[in-house]
Amino acid sequence: MSIIFVLIPIALLFVAVGIGIFFWAVRSEQFEDLDRHGVNILFDEKKQTSDKSKNNVPK
Repeated sequence: MSIIFVLIPIALLFVAVGIGIFFWAVRSEQFEDLDRHGVNILFDEKKQTSDKSKNNVPK
């Protein structure tokens, strides 16, 4: 029975940490534009070629 006095504060601490992380995520706009990442896979990546890579041919 005395273990309940240890487990309840630990459970409340976990709940408080979870709520804190949730509100941090909301304030830092982690849940904004959720559809963009799902649609990104449908588009091809743009290849970035630079002139430096073309000119680095050994002579």
